[in-house]
Amino acid sequence: MLAELRGLNEECGVFGIWGHEDAAQISYYGLHALQHRGQEGAGIVTRNGKGLHVVKGEGLVNDVFSGDALKNLTGHAAIGQVRYTTEEGRGAENVQPLVFRSMTGSLAIAHNGNLVNAKDLKESLEKQGSIFQTTSDTEVLAHLIKRSSSGSLTQRDRVKKALSMLKGAFAFVILTEEGLLVAQDPNGLRPLSLGKLGDAWVVASETVAFDLIGAEPIRSVEPGELIVINDKGLHSDQFAEPAERAICSMEYVYFSRPDSDIDGINIHMARKRCGKQLAREVQIEGDVVTGVPDSSISAAIGFSEESGIPYELGLIKNRYVGRTFIQPTQAMRERGVKLKLSPVRQVIEGKRVVMVDDSIVRGTTSRRIVKMLKEAGAKEVHVVIASPPLVSPCFYGVDISTDSELIATNRSVDEVRELIGADSLTFLSAEGMLNAIGRPSDMKNCGQCLACFTGNYPTDIYADTVLPHEKEIGR
Repeated sequence: MLAELRGLNEECGVFGIWGHEDAAQISYYGLHALQHRGQEGAGIVTRNGKGLHVVKGEGLVNDVFSGDALKNLTGHAAIGQVRYTTEEGRGAENVQPLVFRSMTGSLAIAHNGNLVNAKDLKESLEKQGSIFQTTSDTEVLAHLIKRSSSGSLTQRDRVKKALSMLKGAFAFVILTEEGLLVAQDPNGLRPLSLGKLGDAWVVASETVAFDLIGAEPIRSVEPGELIVINDKGLHSDQFAEPAERAICSMEYVYFSRPDSDIDGINIHMARKRCGKQLAREVQIEGDVVTGVPDSSISAAIGFSEESGIPYELGLIKNRYVGRTFIQPTQAMRERGVKLKLSPVRQVIEGKRVVMVDDSIVRGTTSRRIVKMLKEAGAKEVHVVIASPPLVSPCFYGVDISTDSELIATNRSVDEVRELIGADSLTFLSAEGMLNAIGRPSDMKNCGQCLACFTGNYPTDIYADTVLPHEKEIGR
């Protein structure tokens, strides 16, 4: 039930900084800004000239770094991560950044994404004698870097060689005793931005982290790019030729904070335009528009403005529901959605309600919200979704389930409507979504990954690729 209530989940958010005397404290605030990307683990690693030092644990940023935890982290450089985990990937050993120590030097790695060839690489490395300490696919990169450490290769060349062997989606921040390395997969599937804080360089999954710490956004990290930052400055290199740009569409639809920018596109304004476009594509007679908090509010405002149907707060989110709440009986499970969302009866009673949501995954939450609105007196409930139907699983770091668990797979829109109990159901067209976000409507060259909507993946998918929700590799 918890997974059903929280819907989709991103794997994590990453942060890095080089050249600031308060690197750990800055990272702490940066991770706070990224907390929405992962609430089940957090960590920071610093470099102070005497090695790498780590503090990490399970829980929220505030929980992990309570008391004097930050005082143990000194130095002018740091990387950090906030993490969402699956049942299989839980455990302190999987909390990132992962730190690896050896006679040839130490390194720490934080990762956002999913490596589609992780299992193949792990099996190959184990045959060569590597011993894995975690179940995270991130550890594969560390072993590849160490395996390429022989000969005259520089650190940058070793990392480039290792990165070139990876397939899938990845945004890496790597901290060594010599520098900070930042890498983006050749398709640019996961967001990663570069900024400046005075003389210090910063990198983060979302620009909202820059806003909180007072940094200036510079640009997005480019597909296939490896950035090396050290005391000599910043050096940009390519470890792979850029492939077709394919930033995850769900970053615009759901994951990113409304005040973030991706590729120069503001998330709130993109979602608002999606709502406007949705209103153009559907003709509904309604009395009130309400959005499902929080990620659907922007689209609901846009829908209201374009349709002329007034917007109201018909659903209120309870922000104090613990993520580990367990419903022991079926009756308690049925009440579970009411713990997280409450209808405003005075707003919706006797009204034709247009309920705007960002997406439908399994349909469980949508069905319960529709039922709740009708129990609160709504005359009709018309569900409008500010994205196309999700019909295929994600292999790139988003917790979108198998085909059988996606309600829209192999079902018509009317069949889905009947299952969730709505009076009508409308999805935004893929072309309309791309135009609203600000991308070309050419489905093949739009600059976004549409795999979860179309089943067309921008990278090779291996037969034994591990889905994000099964992400304990080598089981």
